[in-house]
Amino acid sequence: MIDTHAHLLPADAEEVLARARDAGVTRVVSVATTLAGAHEALALADAHEGVYASLGIHPHDADAADAERLDELRTLLQHPKAVAVGETGLDYYRDYATPAAQQRLFEGQLALAEEAGKPVVIHTRAADDDTLARLRGHAGSVVLHCFSSPGLLDAALEHRWYVSFAGNVTYKNAYDLRAAARAVPADRLLAETDSPYLAPQPVRGRPNEPANVVHTLAVLAEARDVDAGELERQIDENASTVFSL
Repeated sequence: MIDTHAHLLPADAEEVLARARDAGVTRVVSVATTLAGAHEALALADAHEGVYASLGIHPHDADAADAERLDELRTLLQHPKAVAVGETGLDYYRDYATPAAQQRLFEGQLALAEEAGKPVVIHTRAADDDTLARLRGHAGSVVLHCFSSPGLLDAALEHRWYVSFAGNVTYKNAYDLRAAARAVPADRLLAETDSPYLAPQPVRGRPNEPANVVHTLAVLAEARDVDAGELERQIDENASTVFSL
C-alpha cells in the first residue's frame, strides 16, 4: 500500500515509517510546503527506501520569501526522488497571503511542473473557480490532494485528473465525499493520510501517520463496493503511474 501524501517529520520519521511497514504501507510520498521542508523531504527520501518527495510552496506562504525562490525549487526538482510539484494551489479560506500573490505563485509552480514533466499536487480551499481557471490550461498530470471540493468533481472527471482522498472521507457525515469517491474512475483514484492531519475515524483525535491510510482504503472500498485488496492494487498502480515510481 502507498500513502500518496504525508508530511513526514525528521524527528519521528524512523518510528512512523516502521509502523507504516508493519501496517503494509511500504511507500510514502513525503510532501513539502516550504523550501526548508523540501530539503528535509529529500533527505528523508534519500535515507529511507520507499520514500519519495513532492516539493512545493504552499499558498499560505505566497507573500513570504520562498515565493521569490522558484529557481531554487526548480533545482531541487531535479533530484531523482522528487516525483511531483506541490503541494501548491489556492487557499482563500484563510488570509495568510493575498489572492493575487497566491495566483502568481500557483502559476509559477504550474509552469515548473510542465517544465520538469512532473505531476502537480493541488491544495485548494474556498477557491474552486480560480483553481479551475488555472488548471484548465495546464498540460501535465494533476492530483487533487485531500479532495474536499465536490464542485471540482465534474472538471476532474472531464480532464481525467487524479483525485486523492484523505481521512475526512471516513467521517460519519462525509456523504458528499464518499459519493465523489464512487464517481471517480478506478484508474484515477488515490488515497492519502495528509498526516499528521485528518486522522481517519477509527483513530480520530490522534496525530495521523502513514499507517492509517489503511482505514481510508477500507472506507473507499466499502463506498465503491469493491474488494479492498483489489482497490489497494489499483491505487498502488495509479500512484506508480502518476508519480513515475
